[in-house]
Amino acid sequence: MSQLRKRGFFITGTDTEVGKTLIASALILKIKALAPNQPVIGFKPVVAGTSQSSAGLTVNEDLESLKLASGYPGNANDLCPYVLPTPAAPHLVAKSMGVTLALSTMLSACERIRAQADWIVVEGAGGFLVPINAEQDLGDLAEALQMPVILVVGLRLGCINHALLTVAAIAQRGLTLAGWVANTMDADMPYLHENIDTLRSRISAPLLGVVQSLPAECRHQSNHAYPLAAMQFAADALDSDRVARLIA
Repeated sequence: MSQLRKRGFFITGTDTEVGKTLIASALILKIKALAPNQPVIGFKPVVAGTSQSSAGLTVNEDLESLKLASGYPGNANDLCPYVLPTPAAPHLVAKSMGVTLALSTMLSACERIRAQADWIVVEGAGGFLVPINAEQDLGDLAEALQMPVILVVGLRLGCINHALLTVAAIAQRGLTLAGWVANTMDADMPYLHENIDTLRSRISAPLLGVVQSLPAECRHQSNHAYPLAAMQFAADALDSDRVARLIA
């Protein structure tokens, strides 16, 4: 496999709990459908929040989702170098455990996973500037990876400001915003479509898709992976032509 084929995207969001994992998983499925002979794998530099599976294993729902979407045969925790137990800001959880989150460790782990597929989808934790340690944040990781960025905008009150601030932070790092995805958090949000139109007028990168609220049968339970049906629902909402141009 040539180095030129090992490509990928960095997925960030306007905040935590805006659907990054759902969109990252959906993008994996979309790339698989558009480039069926090019394996795709998901990766996270750090997760915070674990639970016990029915088999007694320590699991994280984001990693389980990426494993399912990727078709990864190994343990989901292989897809992340730092699996922290408490759902809180990763650098604070790590500090309480006497652990320092190292950018170099994240990069090395990413390269090991990247070597297993043609494409890698790296999902950040929280927003773009979530701290990694006392000096660095996830923006530094994105900058080191030099991957095109895809922004997940959680459609809720405040999303316009959060989205535009994130777009500015991405540009400040000299990174390419490849596109953005509007993820519907509340179908009854006032002026939902007007919010999308405002963002389209102010973000030069293409809107890759608008994901509607998940149908009841697709919603995932806490501490469980997204159902494959939910990932496919979101993948179907991504514009095939626009994604195809990104991976051409």
